[in-house]
Amino acid sequence: MGAFFAPSLSSNPLIDPHVIIGGEVSRASGLGEGARVMFQALQKHHISSSLLDISPYSLSLRHYQRAYRVLSTHRYAPLILHINAPQIPFALLSLPRSLLKKRKIIGYWAWELSVLPKDWEAGFRYVHEIWVPSLFVAEAVKPLATKYHKIVRIIPHPIADRINYPVEHITRAQLGLPKDKLVILVSFSLSSSFARKNPIASILAFRKACGNDPNICLILKITYGDEYQEDLKLIKKAIQGYDNIIINKNILSPQENQALIYHSDIVMSLHRSEGFGLVPAEAMLVGKAVIVTNWSATFEFIDQTCGMPVDYQLVPVKDSRQVYELKGAYWAEPDSDMAAQAIKKLIQNPYYRLALGRAACQKTLQTFNSQSLLEGLSAIGVITDQG
Repeated sequence: MGAFFAPSLSSNPLIDPHVIIGGEVSRASGLGEGARVMFQALQKHHISSSLLDISPYSLSLRHYQRAYRVLSTHRYAPLILHINAPQIPFALLSLPRSLLKKRKIIGYWAWELSVLPKDWEAGFRYVHEIWVPSLFVAEAVKPLATKYHKIVRIIPHPIADRINYPVEHITRAQLGLPKDKLVILVSFSLSSSFARKNPIASILAFRKACGNDPNICLILKITYGDEYQEDLKLIKKAIQGYDNIIINKNILSPQENQALIYHSDIVMSLHRSEGFGLVPAEAMLVGKAVIVTNWSATFEFIDQTCGMPVDYQLVPVKDSRQVYELKGAYWAEPDSDMAAQAIKKLIQNPYYRLALGRAACQKTLQTFNSQSLLEGLSAIGVITDQG
């Protein structure tokens, strides 16, 4: 319904040298983190920018007033919405309609399959361009982008230019981590799909590799766990009898999240599909060895020189929430035996683990800087200094 009332797209929008980034920036989600990271990168490069908290489905007077002030002050600043296509009309409805005229609207979108749901088509009508974090997502949106004559730019999350908090003073005990054990971290949000994040595969691989070894600990960092009790029950059933597997549902600050990765030795993501893979990328940035499913967006930046990719079989999507279960949709079923072997290798060879982490750090510094973002802003007419 939002598509009927959302403001129409202006042709030939004007551009001024300011960038406005909008999205659910107060929410612990991939899109929310992407908006925060982009804003931090612009700040680092001294590009005039503002960050707006926009919720597509709920109105906030405080957020509306803030948006009004920013949009009226920067009348022709491009608006980059880290909000997926189906919610774009609703997001635009929550903003002052008159202040969207003659403004460049860009949708920054992420999706985790090679085909799009039907409800994504509405969003293409309300953006001038589409920015995506990976080639995988670009290929998914390309058919509809071609239909609606939209430019698609691949702008990976510039995590190398995010805020790096001092975390050394945050102890393992403060984070609920064991003091003297090797820690393997699996971090995910249940709001992002239990089936897609596939934590049971990581649990199974750990059990095969480590059993009940008291010197090794698997940490399951679960966001929004209490909101998805049925999923949580399946996880608890899978770890029953294993005292070296710990569930952590604490709400962590950005600094504490960075500290959690800092104190981990290995980070694992046996996902079935990712549109980018923020957790593995952030772990690589701080020199951690990662074990990941070798499919979807993580395939683009993780290979055997900087991580441990795990083989898979493509299978038809089955999703109990019906979010991803689309006609012709496939995703990966990772090889848990291969993942278990990867865990053993990293545990038994700490020098290899550290070397792999160093290579991972170099790869992310080279791959996820702000260059693509600066080029995208230059292409739409924002004045940037790329020197």
